[in-house]
Amino acid sequence: MKLLPTKCPACSNPLKVRKLLCQECKTEIEGVFDLPRLAKLSTEDQDFILQFIKASGSLKEMAKLLKLSYPTVRNRLDEVIERIKDGEENK
Repeated sequence: MKLLPTKCPACSNPLKVRKLLCQECKTEIEGVFDLPRLAKLSTEDQDFILQFIKASGSLKEMAKLLKLSYPTVRNRLDEVIERIKDGEENK
């Protein structure tokens, strides 16, 4: 499966969505749309967030799943939160 690019390969600026397509009925919607906030995160950060949700937001459970210490998982979550906040400020 191809990953959605989020940065321009030529200049590294953020990409925007220009066209949406329904593969079933072929309806097309054109415009300039921002990518969803979570889609702008790295694949690793997205995977971490998905695991966190599956663990019902339990850092203790995440530590078990990832075989890491609780403080390490807490720090990782704090880093993801900072990247999300940075993305909001750069909007």
